[in-house]
Amino acid sequence: MGMDRRTFLKGLGTGIAVAGPGSSLLPGRLEAKEVVASKEFMGVLVDTTRCIGCRSCELACAEAHALPVPDISDASALDKIRQTSVTQWTLVNRYQTEKGEVFAKKQCMHCNQPGCVAACLVKAMQKREDGAVTWDTNCMGCRYCMISCPFDIPKFEYDSAFPKIQKCSLCWERLQKGEKPTCVEACPAEALAFDSRRELIEEANRRIYKESGKYISHIYGEREVGGTGYLYISAVPFEQIGFRTDLGTTAYPELSKGFLYSVPIVLLLWPAFLIGVNTITKRKDEVQRREGGKK
Repeated sequence: MGMDRRTFLKGLGTGIAVAGPGSSLLPGRLEAKEVVASKEFMGVLVDTTRCIGCRSCELACAEAHALPVPDISDASALDKIRQTSVTQWTLVNRYQTEKGEVFAKKQCMHCNQPGCVAACLVKAMQKREDGAVTWDTNCMGCRYCMISCPFDIPKFEYDSAFPKIQKCSLCWERLQKGEKPTCVEACPAEALAFDSRRELIEEANRRIYKESGKYISHIYGEREVGGTGYLYISAVPFEQIGFRTDLGTTAYPELSKGFLYSVPIVLLLWPAFLIGVNTITKRKDEVQRREGGKK
């Protein structure tokens, strides 16, 4: 690729240009095409052999979603394995592997059949037609989405008076305008590619079999937990770069069917009670705000 982390950081200090809104990572193959009109799930292919650990994706995500902006010139951030948080929806970790240093991006995987969506009692979590898994404000704060996620992604704002669930949304608002996720546009090493999930799997297979010996013969996310929107290819086994390899291929909502049919009636009524309490509380808050405005 002709670029490493050191080269990138040098260029950053002199105004390096990153990919613009109209750029194509793989001309003729992986261009975002009529995202709004398409009913295919869209996704992102992460080629960990190309990632240089520059963390441009972190910066772009923060700026696009009004999150605290990270100092991507601070190399010490890569000294430890980090997890996503309410203020950081995507990040890059560095791993020491059998083939040396490897960088891997982490964020919501946007499962084809998300456990978080199936677990949400009020449909605050939604699987959009284009594949993005998003959160909405009608959340009642039960946090079942957090428990049900095999990747430990949804994060709850415990310190907020009006808490939200925070996670990567695949830049869903941008997708509605036919634009790519901001992290994909910002990647200078073409480690990220955006397209329909079907096209991404074809491209991943093409790279694996065209460049024999460069990659292991596995696309992470093609079948894990029923398939995910984020897909990864790697030169080393995925457990060496922080991925769970014990999840199986069954979608998590399928695993919950037996429980749902045998669950005691009190557990079915309890969520309805919580929803009622949540509604009443919101009404009281609204009344108090109105009365306070009259004084």
